Amino acid sequence: MALTDMDVQKQIKHMMAFIEQEANEKAEEIDAKAEEEFNIEKGRLVQTQRLKIMDYFEKKEKQIEQQKKIQLSTMRNQARITVLRARDNLVLELLKDAKMRLSRVVSDEEIYQDLLDKLVLQALLRLLEPVMIVRCRPQDLRLVESAVLRAIPQYMRLCQKHLEVQVDQTEHLPSNAAGGVEVYSSNQKIKVCNTLESRLNLAAMQKMPEIRGILFGDNMNRKFFT
Repeated sequence: MALTDMDVQKQIKHMMAFIEQEANEKAEEIDAKAEEEFNIEKGRLVQTQRLKIMDYFEKKEKQIEQQKKIQLSTMRNQARITVLRARDNLVLELLKDAKMRLSRVVSDEEIYQDLLDKLVLQALLRLLEPVMIVRCRPQDLRLVESAVLRAIPQYMRLCQKHLEVQVDQTEHLPSNAAGGVEVYSSNQKIKVCNTLESRLNLAAMQKMPEIRGILFGDNMNRKFFT
């Protein structure tokens, strides 16, 4: 039985409809797969970026925390230095005040003469040279000469040695010095400093832990006390 043109047209339309349906289904399948892959890739990228952001902020947080520690340590050190500087300035002021009070000792000639007698004899006994030169302030020449005259027999009695002592008449200690003497060997290469300033500085150095304890209390970081 031969197919009419109408039958042929119907079959063609049927085939075209089938092909179109197949194509639509395939396109939908491709779209669905593409959407799924897109969502998977998007999720992966989002997770990757999220981890990068978390890592960035974690590093940033650690960096800020480290900077805070450094700044805090710097501020503490600066505060400690400020306190130590203030303490040192206070101690220096006390020493300055103590030096000014030495003028009271010097102003009393009887007390100062007795002190010079001891300072001169002590310096001679420390130097132990056959010939020694005593240097003092220009205003103390008379008192020092008297001190030397009294010291020589005491020295010879203690050391059983002859001694020659010269009071320097040309070179002197500064007139604004606190007082006391310097004693030199004959070639002036060896010196014993027994000025009031040197004695004050020596006493201050020896007593400094005690002075600081009285002024500022015990140092909690100190391990040794003797």
